[in-house]
Amino acid sequence: MSNQQTVKSIGDIDRNLRVETSLDLPATDWRSAKCGAFQLYGLYQPLADGVFRRMPESIAAATNEGVTHLHTNTAGGRIRFRTNSRYVALKVVMPNPCVMPHMAALGSAGFDLYLSDGQTARYRGSFFPPVDIHGGYESVVWFESAAERDILLHMPLYSGVGELYIGLEAGASLLPGSGYRAEKPVVFYGSSITQGGCASRPGCAYTNLISRMLNIDHLNLGFSGSARGESIIADYMASLEMSAFVCDYDHNAPSPEHLEKTLWPLYEAIRRTHPDIPFLFISKPDFCRDPGRRDRNPRLVIQNAYARALAGGDWRVGFIDGETLFDGPFYTECTVDGCHPNDLGFSRMAAVIGRQVARLLDIPFRLDVSSPAPLFQ
Repeated sequence: MSNQQTVKSIGDIDRNLRVETSLDLPATDWRSAKCGAFQLYGLYQPLADGVFRRMPESIAAATNEGVTHLHTNTAGGRIRFRTNSRYVALKVVMPNPCVMPHMAALGSAGFDLYLSDGQTARYRGSFFPPVDIHGGYESVVWFESAAERDILLHMPLYSGVGELYIGLEAGASLLPGSGYRAEKPVVFYGSSITQGGCASRPGCAYTNLISRMLNIDHLNLGFSGSARGESIIADYMASLEMSAFVCDYDHNAPSPEHLEKTLWPLYEAIRRTHPDIPFLFISKPDFCRDPGRRDRNPRLVIQNAYARALAGGDWRVGFIDGETLFDGPFYTECTVDGCHPNDLGFSRMAAVIGRQVARLLDIPFRLDVSSPAPLFQ
């Protein structure tokens, strides 16, 4: 008798951990996400250009090599619609999925589905990429019955989506989903943390958490390792329609001198075209509180810019000290590597930053959008 055991996958051992990567569905109507029947948010002209990306290719190429590669990552991309289908299925074409040892594949390459009531949104399920993802995948989220539901899909944080087909039960309704509180988005500019590294799934990135928390549209211009405040991207962002601007690129500035050289011109660029919108300065989350290891110089640059704006009469500015973003129990457990937040870290960030954004926009703030908690001002 052989002592060798048959190797089983965890999905064979525990059905609750099984991920279906092929579809066995009843008659299904498949539509391209770019067909015009779905509402797309957080993306640059996907219907006109036929490409999922966050900014024009020409601007990305002129900014730096990192932004060139990352601008087609769909961080912050969302799809909204309403249907009475018993399921939502996806066929995803993903030529170059991003795989990282410290970020779940669901976060980097998967989709999340939320159910909305027009004001709040509750997590319902995810579209999981397979462990050995190559070129794309199929996935489905089932519901208990056929009923009208307002659907919100969050797109992958660290992968580009070549094509996306959405499958609904044959004959099911397809209507516009709920919109947002205001037409103009909040623009978030920053580093890998802003892009969403390393959330376990797309809906847990702090920008997406805030979007659902405040029911606001947003544009995620987080570029991993590549947000350096160059004039080309500053001028481009200044040309965008927006309701507020959140500036969070401290982590990617090569030095305090670079930050000092670029931050104030970026602020001025935004103010030339948007003199009255809220502008929120944020310094990087500081995991290390050892005084001997911290570099306070970048934080001082940001504080000085904030103080200079206030002294100039700009009362629609705010500042968040990144050292406070992870405050609370289990402070040291808020990252995956001492830098990039996990879901605990992102939830802490969303609470602090979301409260400030709500204050600056003068809208109600509710910390937990999935429960009937009272509103906080």
